[in-house]
Amino acid sequence: MRRTARKRAAAALAGAALLIAGLTACDGGTGARAGRSATGGGPTAPGAAAASPVEAVKASWRKTAAAKFARAEISATGGDGKTTTQTGTKGWYPSAHDLTVKGPASESRSVMTGDVVYTQLKTPVDGKPWMKLDLAAGGAPTPRMNEDPAEYLALLLGQPKLVLDTGDNGLAGTRHYRAVLTGADLQAADESTKVMPEKDRRYLRESVKHLTALEVQLWIGKDDYPVRVLTVAHDDKGASSTTATFDGFGRVAPVAAPPADQVADFDAVLKGGS
Repeated sequence: MRRTARKRAAAALAGAALLIAGLTACDGGTGARAGRSATGGGPTAPGAAAASPVEAVKASWRKTAAAKFARAEISATGGDGKTTTQTGTKGWYPSAHDLTVKGPASESRSVMTGDVVYTQLKTPVDGKPWMKLDLAAGGAPTPRMNEDPAEYLALLLGQPKLVLDTGDNGLAGTRHYRAVLTGADLQAADESTKVMPEKDRRYLRESVKHLTALEVQLWIGKDDYPVRVLTVAHDDKGASSTTATFDGFGRVAPVAAPPADQVADFDAVLKGGS
């Protein structure tokens, strides 16, 4: 019974705070909303448009990977039509976040460091306001999307179907790229993906192997950071969509776990405390 409850809770937490219906997208944004410049406006950096889409994404991935943290606002709509938003800090390599997560009828704060997720409780247990759940307890964690900017870029590394949209893209000072990828495209290897550590590359492919197709739009600012990503993901359950906007690369504080004396273990919360 407890193991089943743990698995269900892990799936729910991963779905709400880490994945939120997979690779997904609806309208939303922070400083990168349509009609505004997410990078201060002005023309694209000299020579930036001369790079091929594949090389532009690789350069953006390298810079983003080194930044480690950014502010994020992500709005996701699942196949059931319900929308969830995440607002706060995203981190990558290793995965991390500190987010306010809002659903149709709920709101909570979620903190993740590595494979451990801390959820703020409405009612403290034994005086502790946080619940801890280790997603890797009992073995390796199930591959999941972190929905961070480096991960979105990594999905496009080496993808020859990626094209530059030369029309009005709605975000001044950015380059707009589009791609429609099949499940086979997402699994294909390319020399470009070798900029990623092998373990991260394998994990990413495992995370998206259920997808049959992925539609992606990507806006890269003149500073080479991604400022907006729209995706529509298709699998055997239907389609889900996401709009993600990012800023503050490398300028936000790293994510920190709550103090240990304020954290109750998942099993203690399940039992209702001691």
